[in-house]
Amino acid sequence: MSALSPAWIEAGPAHAKTTVVFLHGIGGGKKGFQSSVDFLAAQGYRALAWDMPGYADSQLHGTLSFESLAASLETMLDAAQVEKAVLVGHSMGGMVALQAYTHCPSRIAGMVIAASSPAFGHQDGDFQRQFVAQRLAPLDAGQSMADVANRLIPGMVGPDSLTEGAGLAQYPAGLALAHACMSAVPPSTYRAALNALVKFEQRAALPSIKVPTLCLAGEYDKTAPPEVLRRMAQKIEGAEYECIAGVGHLLGFEKEAPFHDAVLNFLSRHF
Repeated sequence: MSALSPAWIEAGPAHAKTTVVFLHGIGGGKKGFQSSVDFLAAQGYRALAWDMPGYADSQLHGTLSFESLAASLETMLDAAQVEKAVLVGHSMGGMVALQAYTHCPSRIAGMVIAASSPAFGHQDGDFQRQFVAQRLAPLDAGQSMADVANRLIPGMVGPDSLTEGAGLAQYPAGLALAHACMSAVPPSTYRAALNALVKFEQRAALPSIKVPTLCLAGEYDKTAPPEVLRRMAQKIEGAEYECIAGVGHLLGFEKEAPFHDAVLNFLSRHF
């Protein structure tokens, strides 16, 4: 790992035919994909999961933008000696995957775009400011990232993922992990990532994607609704669409097995 390269975890044979790289969302980190890395390694794949710059063990140099994230991902692929990878991006990580395809398409063998979108939903300035202000309200009020997680996670999951009114002590293991990941995000990184998020736009690039792609939705996702993923798949040549029943935006944190099954089925058919 080079000094300037993002940090990552990995497992599986170094010379596997296919390498899979997991890209976390705005409230995530590499540890959120540890079980996914281990699962694919057991199937014979080389699997990695990174910390985006500014997260956990990856330092942020300069500003955070999707252009810089795509460049950082290519730097990590170089450092990990990965010639081509299948990217599995969740939420903001799906946006990073799309940006990476425009930045270094020769390094991308395929993509799973999970609970994500090809653009931020509304591009007018007022909506952007309101969106950012709402998400940052707890921090601006002197609260912690754990308080942000407490506020956001119950509204991000399917109806069967969390008992109504349950606190952190009653979170199932997957959601407790999601809470821990979000709580560990530095507030400055969260602010920078939100400001990058509202500027994201890659809809025009969708028809140019020529690698196997799966658009993976959660049935009850209100952040990236299934229809958004379905329409995205229609604009990518040969892309597939799948919706996991019973989950919201947090997909694998809510129901790990169907998330892993969807990814593995896609990989086994194309790589």
